[in-house]
Amino acid sequence: MATELAVFPQQFDDPARLKGSHTPQPRTRAAKDSLKILDPASKKLSCLEAQRIASVLEECIRKTELSTLLPYCLHSLDRFGVVLGAELTGALREHRRLGENLQTLLERQEPRGGEMGALQQAIRSSLRNVLRLFQANPVACQTLRAEKGKRDPAGQELVRGLTELRGILFDKLLTGPAEDHDRAHYVQEVALQHQKNMVVVSALEADVEAAIQDRDREISKKNEVIRQLKSSLHQTEKISDDLLKKTRQETDKQLQSDQKASEGKCSKLQQEITQLRSQLNNLITENCESELALRKRKYKVETEIENWIQKYDADMGEKQVELEQLHEVYTEEQGELKELEEHFAVLNQEYSQVMEERRLAREKKEQEERELVLMIRAATRIQALWKGYKVRKMIKSKKKGKKGKGKKGKGKKGKK
Repeated sequence: MATELAVFPQQFDDPARLKGSHTPQPRTRAAKDSLKILDPASKKLSCLEAQRIASVLEECIRKTELSTLLPYCLHSLDRFGVVLGAELTGALREHRRLGENLQTLLERQEPRGGEMGALQQAIRSSLRNVLRLFQANPVACQTLRAEKGKRDPAGQELVRGLTELRGILFDKLLTGPAEDHDRAHYVQEVALQHQKNMVVVSALEADVEAAIQDRDREISKKNEVIRQLKSSLHQTEKISDDLLKKTRQETDKQLQSDQKASEGKCSKLQQEITQLRSQLNNLITENCESELALRKRKYKVETEIENWIQKYDADMGEKQVELEQLHEVYTEEQGELKELEEHFAVLNQEYSQVMEERRLAREKKEQEERELVLMIRAATRIQALWKGYKVRKMIKSKKKGKKGKGKKGKGKKGKK
């Protein structure tokens, strides 16, 4: 047992693996909170005895899975020969031989009990040997487990039952006495609540039954109204059929009279069609002659247009040549004009310089002449002023000379 725990320790660390599909999954948060009490407080097996029990059940499930797939493996032994190996293949063939012997023995009418017991014991020993060899060959074990879809329904049901048993056993091993008491109390409360709910459900069912009876009465009333409406509809359909027959008779009479009138109109229209056909033939003849004349005229016009087009092409060719020649002359004259414009620009610049120099010289000469005139005028004025000054000075000097002579004469007389 300790060896089995050492070989498969990882199988007891995952509670979901040991529970399988036994624990229900609540859909709403309220249901999840209310069912928390049903979940075990511990998620791992802490007791060594519990681990050993779980290990035994796990080993039983593993061997059951392999045992239920052995019929398919024995039937397809050639397919798995490479994966299984020589030793395991030989053991499987021996096990198949023992199974065939047991089948043959069972088909006898009076099988012997001693022989039957020895053969069954041999098959049990062979099965233990095969399972031991599978445990020593993990690849073969995994390959065979991958073919779980080939398992027969009885074996599938056995494996499913053992898996559910594993989940239930794991819940029991994880649950302590206190948790069992809480669970029992919770289940009792749920049962009481269920009884109350059943009372409410009974009352609601009575209400539903009363509502169903009311509905049935209402439906019966509506069915009576429908029956009356159907009867009225039937009478209306009968009256409608009579009216339809009468209308059909009147329509037939009117149709016969209209048919006679139509035949007279058809004969008259036939005569008109004959006349119109003759007129159409005459018009077609006239139109054919007119079309022929128009075709001739069209051909003549097309010929003239073609001639005009050819003449236009010839004239345009000549004009194009003349235009090219004129363009060449124009290009040459443009070159000459450009050269003359450049030369004129140079001459214009020189002319502008010369005219500017002449203008400056003329302005300078005029300025000099104006200055000369001003100088002459100023000199004339200065000379006039100087002459006036000289005259005035000379007059003053003469006046002073006369006064001096008079004073000198007076002095001499006084001295005498």
